[in-house]
Amino acid sequence: MVTIDLSATSQAPGGSSALQGYLAEPDGVGPFPGVVMIHEAFGLDNVMRRNADRLAAAGYLTLAVDLYSDGGPRRCLVATMRAMLAGEGRAFTDISTAKAWLQADGKCTGRVGVIGFCMGGAFALLAANDGFDAASVNYGQLPRDLHSALEGSCPMVANYGGKDRTLPGAAAKLEAALTSLRIEHDVKEFPTAGHAFMNDAPIGPKVLRPLMRVMGIKPDPASAPEAWRRIEDHFAKHLSD
Repeated sequence: MVTIDLSATSQAPGGSSALQGYLAEPDGVGPFPGVVMIHEAFGLDNVMRRNADRLAAAGYLTLAVDLYSDGGPRRCLVATMRAMLAGEGRAFTDISTAKAWLQADGKCTGRVGVIGFCMGGAFALLAANDGFDAASVNYGQLPRDLHSALEGSCPMVANYGGKDRTLPGAAAKLEAALTSLRIEHDVKEFPTAGHAFMNDAPIGPKVLRPLMRVMGIKPDPASAPEAWRRIEDHFAKHLSD
């Protein structure tokens, strides 16, 4: 499990000049299917790295791209969120760079999925029609023009929390849009779960955690195992040769 320099990989202008990522490799010689992982709003922290390690343990060469490479969360958060809302910008170039890196690596089969959590879930949804073979959207914000954003998307699995006060009704809206567009999908809302329920530990600054708990932003050990199984089943179906 190593930090790698992706800055020389990008073929398109507008990406992060110091782009880095955390690479989690499965045991064995490979080649393995690849997964680009996109972190939550708080950045590529240890919780996110453990999520990448978990995907590697399931057999996926996982590259967690750091969308804050050019300055950290404080300097990059606003610009990254603006790119998410606009559906274009540096973050999307960085995600494409991570995909290209995996596809060019000899340990990857060439089949690549994308997964994201929280802010990263929104990016995974928007990137699902950009040459990926499968997508996993986990409590990601939905774009305003959902149908247009989803057109041409790869098969998608999505996990949302029924007690997530930040995304009320998101699962039902996503289900309806994917059904309308006839995109293969599996969307589930977990009744007891809130936002960030798949994490194995609380996230964010400690001073904010009491407020986050009130908002339902916390781990849910009762729901997380099934959500992870759904992701592994989805990727096994669509990323295996």
